[in-house]
Amino acid sequence: MKLFKLPDLGEGLPDAEIVEWHVKEGDVVIEDHPMVSMETAKAVVDVPCPYSGTITKLHGQPGDVIDTGAVLVEFDGNQTQATAVSNNSVSSESDTPAKLKEDIVDLIDDLEEELPFSKSKAELTNEDDSGTVVGAMESTDQVINDVTSVGNIKIAPAVKALAKKLKVDLKDVVATGPGGVIRPSDIRLVHEISTSIIEKTITPSQVQKVIPQPTVTQPPKVIATPETHNTSNVDDQWQQVKGTRRAMARIMADAHAKIVPTTLMDDADIYKWAVGEDITARLIRSLVKGCKAEPALNAWFDGDKLAKRNISHIDVGIAVDTADGLFVPTMRNCEKRDANQVRTGMNTIKEQIKTRSIPPEDMKDFTIMLSNFGVFAGRYATPVITPPCVAIMASGKLLQEVVPVLGGFEVHRMIPLSLTFDHRAVTGGEAARFLAAVIKDLNKSR
Repeated sequence: MKLFKLPDLGEGLPDAEIVEWHVKEGDVVIEDHPMVSMETAKAVVDVPCPYSGTITKLHGQPGDVIDTGAVLVEFDGNQTQATAVSNNSVSSESDTPAKLKEDIVDLIDDLEEELPFSKSKAELTNEDDSGTVVGAMESTDQVINDVTSVGNIKIAPAVKALAKKLKVDLKDVVATGPGGVIRPSDIRLVHEISTSIIEKTITPSQVQKVIPQPTVTQPPKVIATPETHNTSNVDDQWQQVKGTRRAMARIMADAHAKIVPTTLMDDADIYKWAVGEDITARLIRSLVKGCKAEPALNAWFDGDKLAKRNISHIDVGIAVDTADGLFVPTMRNCEKRDANQVRTGMNTIKEQIKTRSIPPEDMKDFTIMLSNFGVFAGRYATPVITPPCVAIMASGKLLQEVVPVLGGFEVHRMIPLSLTFDHRAVTGGEAARFLAAVIKDLNKSR
């Protein structure tokens, strides 16, 4: 009997939540095959089988939080059956390309018949609303009992196995099944494009569904993109905090215990800005100007050792609010980025948050922080610094104000700013000079 304990899935996290088991008790498995999907603080991680053998017991159900180091799975060490499974797998993979193509087509056709995918999104568009709290819910005459959801992906286990066999990344697939479920034919389309098995049968419109196309959008006015927050689970019951919110709670408690915060507040006059100015790019550029004027705020501080490190590069941690909690991904080397590069970086960050695909290394080691709560409401705030950083700047809701100009009055657009700094590492004068440099840059027309 072998015991597999939950390993540390990233940066010393004390626990992780079970999202989905890919195996069940009694299954014969081989080493490195997917075993379970676990949600850490910021992402869903697939944990492979550590051994070959038979699974005798699973410790925990989807939704359970497992401590790092606790037993997750029990294995029978007998590998005879596992070896046979592995040999069968190798044999099937040695088929000729023509035979493989034929088997793929047959397999997909069989799955399409067996699974409840009788209607496409287009066919469901004209049907009545099913009356759920989230709006129109696509429905069929059949019940999709086998569909599971990992992150934002809805897929039946058999279709997921097909994707693994064809080495198709589910993030590249556009779902056409009811309720946003991935169909076997969706997997086939991506596979055909990536391997050119049936090149001439793929139409340009099909290609556009799979290959991300550049889009022209108006510059966003916010950093934190608001999501629809589902309040349907309000039931007056105590619920365990899990996933991203669990990590957020720990980080906030750590910040409260370790930081001595003080906040300065002021407004920047942005009436000279051109129409459609990218606010995110301007805020990050102003942060860079502030760091160059007063490097003391682009730094880390170790309260235990009473040591400080001023940092030459500027990596901005950008707070993004989501329905699952707060994410703070890092935009690296902002001192070297122009407005277009900042926008490209923001688009990448938003997509990674949406798909929960942010690499762990991109969620740490920022040197200064930026937030924009003004997309929702509020003029000023006291934003929270995440150690070891010593400063965070937040922008509030844009507003129109009457200002005196040459003996008269004009209405100018203003952006409120709140700068919180760790007073153990930064003096009031340093913070004020930093904020003055930020405002001076924001006041410019371009």
